[in-house]
Amino acid sequence: MQKICVIGGSRYFGKLLVQRLQAAGHQVTVINRGSTPPPAGVEHLVVDRDDEAALIAALGSRSFDVVVDQVCYTPVQAAIAARAFSGRTRRYVMTSTIEVYDPATAALPAVPLGTPVPEGTVDPATWLVRMDLPWHNAAYLEAHYAEGKRQAEAVFTQHHVLDHQHQGFDFAAIRSAHVLGGGSQEFTGRLAHYIEHITHGEQIRVHAEALPTVFIHYAELAELLAWAATASDFTGPLNACSDGPLDARGLSALIAAQIGREPVYRRVAEGEPASPFSFDRHYAMSNSRAKKLGFAPSHTSDWLPGAVTEALDTFEIPAT
Repeated sequence: MQKICVIGGSRYFGKLLVQRLQAAGHQVTVINRGSTPPPAGVEHLVVDRDDEAALIAALGSRSFDVVVDQVCYTPVQAAIAARAFSGRTRRYVMTSTIEVYDPATAALPAVPLGTPVPEGTVDPATWLVRMDLPWHNAAYLEAHYAEGKRQAEAVFTQHHVLDHQHQGFDFAAIRSAHVLGGGSQEFTGRLAHYIEHITHGEQIRVHAEALPTVFIHYAELAELLAWAATASDFTGPLNACSDGPLDARGLSALIAAQIGREPVYRRVAEGEPASPFSFDRHYAMSNSRAKKLGFAPSHTSDWLPGAVTEALDTFEIPAT
């Protein structure tokens, strides 16, 4: 049994992570702002993580073997957490994102087209942190989501390097692919976008040469996070994705086959917004490091049909 703190953990794969950790016999504490209570038997600390004094007061004398941070979006939040949990945990796992590799959001090293993007493409140990940017502004944060995640990783990584000999902690960042599955639990609505458009014969907006991206099932991501927290001691970034990249047309074709309708496409002009998962730039991740460390990812074809079926259960398919 380990003592594990989950920051967030109130919905989707975070909620499932808490349930799995508890079922495995771990002592779990959840920190969030109180909108959703955790399962019975899980300690619940209701506090705003952005309020450093309140967070430290809520933690009291508690210590943990591992902290899993599901909702860290900015370097400011990371710095607060790094200070609050120094001396309280030996390991810190942050959920990050494939978006850190988006070449449209930062000047990144070039990766040959079609080559899966490795973790070293974004090195948080050397990434510049800018605390002076307006991270507390919701509109700014939404527009700079990828950079917020990059800088949050950098804060934790550099804290680990600078303070490890004192009261620091080991740090790992799980860079998640696009998460699907769970039916109505998939709150982003991206899979629903395709189902709705194909169902009603509406146009799916794609780039002329839409490039593949990578996905992961929400239950597999919960499993990987639990593994990273309790069964592995790696540090640094780790890409989390299933085998089997798909582009927007491939995803549409799979959904269309299950619905029994043909997708309708429209090519977008340069600069025009496209449907979710249609990309004109390459940043599909490599999962080779996860495999080398002992985590065996699924193939997208193993679970995507089931995820589509779950999502279809929330739709009424009109008669043809």
